[in-house]
Amino acid sequence: MVSQATDVRAGGLLSLAVHILLSVFIAAGLISTAAATEKPRWRTLPATPQLPTTNDHGFVSVDGAKIWYAMFGSGEPVIMLHGGLANSNYWGHQVPDLAKNYRVVVMDSRGHGRSTRDERPFSYDLMSSDVVALMDHLDISQAAIIGWSDGAIIGLKLAIHNPDRIRGVFAFAANSDPSGIEDISDSIVFDQYLQRVSKEYKDLSSTPDEYDDFLGKMSAMWASQPEITPKDLRSIGTPVWIVDGDHEEVIRRKNTLLMADSIPNAGLLIQPEVSHFSLLQGPQQFTADILRFLQAH
Repeated sequence: MVSQATDVRAGGLLSLAVHILLSVFIAAGLISTAAATEKPRWRTLPATPQLPTTNDHGFVSVDGAKIWYAMFGSGEPVIMLHGGLANSNYWGHQVPDLAKNYRVVVMDSRGHGRSTRDERPFSYDLMSSDVVALMDHLDISQAAIIGWSDGAIIGLKLAIHNPDRIRGVFAFAANSDPSGIEDISDSIVFDQYLQRVSKEYKDLSSTPDEYDDFLGKMSAMWASQPEITPKDLRSIGTPVWIVDGDHEEVIRRKNTLLMADSIPNAGLLIQPEVSHFSLLQGPQQFTADILRFLQAH
């Protein structure tokens, strides 16, 4: 009991000392009150950016859907694939810098954002085929893929089934099967994301009243897909970086490491002080890592 009491007193004194130091620093102007109470960036969901203005955009009809795309810059082609429920605007921080040296293509996955869908269930294979069809439409024989979450899964699918079309895959926050997903029911940040994408869907979609149906069909896909086996991962010969945030709240780290260990010669990158929404929380860091990948491959 003496030891426990000593620990309690010591803990209380330490807490008091920290409080006094913070008060002194604030009073001296060394840190602001806002900084002292500010949330770490991995617990925030910064605003969705906007894409730069471009006249090079439109729709391509693909297998029962109209897929929206936009292009920026010139050079080697880079295709950017957003996460589930989101849209291409989420790449607004990255596109301007990438477009200085690359031909950047963004696309809204089928049923997402400005793109339409038919009545078939969602699948990663179907969305992967949409990417290939868009590449054919734009006369792109081969491209690097930058993918976030569902977009990263699509990128891995392309590397497995269409390796001749893919120069490399920067796969941020992918999972190889449903067991790689954490329980996010208590995630405040992800709950904020769900509220945001609901509004964005209604603002961008040609079927603004169908969000609940859209979410239900996406949820059904996530319950059973993807089904990327270790054998599939070992078959990848395309350069791949498996990337995630050190405070990732959606993807189990065990699954991230499994993919990095299974893909031959894959790079593994864990970005500091960010979560599943790294491209918003640390946009300069995210862009710099993409450029490092593209320059390496």
